[in-house]
Amino acid sequence: MLKLFTDTDTDITPEIAKKYGYSLISMPYSVDGKDVYPYEDFEVFDSKAFYDMLRGGTIPSTSAISPAKYIKYFEPVFAAGDDILYVHFSAAMSATFDFMEMALKELRERYPERKFYSVDTKGISIGSQNIVEEIGDMYLAGKSAEEILTWAETEVDKFAAYFYADDLNFFKKSGRVSGLAAVMGSLVGVRPIIHMNSEGKMVSIGKEIGRMRALNRLVQYVKELGEDVEDHRVIITHSDVLPIAEQLGDMLQKEFDGKLNIQYSTVNPTAGSHCGPNGVGVSFHAVHR
Repeated sequence: MLKLFTDTDTDITPEIAKKYGYSLISMPYSVDGKDVYPYEDFEVFDSKAFYDMLRGGTIPSTSAISPAKYIKYFEPVFAAGDDILYVHFSAAMSATFDFMEMALKELRERYPERKFYSVDTKGISIGSQNIVEEIGDMYLAGKSAEEILTWAETEVDKFAAYFYADDLNFFKKSGRVSGLAAVMGSLVGVRPIIHMNSEGKMVSIGKEIGRMRALNRLVQYVKELGEDVEDHRVIITHSDVLPIAEQLGDMLQKEFDGKLNIQYSTVNPTAGSHCGPNGVGVSFHAVHR
């Protein structure tokens, strides 16, 4: 039997995971030297409290999980005679996948008959969530691991994710966005526009002054790059600014005659440690990223 895994960096909550049968791997963040594991150290993510903490000046750090922790997640499944398909956030963004390979090397020696499959979503937050849910639908429809992997070969690069950051200090500290230096400066209200490229990296592709111009630019990307948008989920994420996310949703529905299947999501705390509060983004099916 095939068992699904994903991680909390994909914005999948326990409720969504349960719907599809995913097991969740918790990706930690650290505040004042204390590691916090989402949905292990708490059951419900209090996004308002978390992002208010960031608004107050706290900038959490993030780290990889150990090989031993990966073994703790995976070994019970192998021991039960099942195989694993892990749909994960971008491997290009973290050294945690090096530790995962260490764990798998050990597990393959213990369980040589078991199979481990993976799909790199080349994204994080909504850039991953859209793909995780699509694969969840396929799994519930009875698709095999091989069928899912074949689908992923072309479709992973057809889920685009674009977003803007409201506070540059968080991305500046994390250093995870290439090209961000070009938009840094003293301009009030500057919002870098960032997307996940086909290498699974976050790239700054410009800037807008003011929230409305940033929202309009996100709408423009959906209009210009969208492919079969109405036939797939459009996921809008936010870091504790739901009214602004809903404003973007209204703008998109107006452009697409109300035909979009829009879901709203909150940026998970580990990814939120890098993007900061008050950001908004959109993921959609596209001709390319």
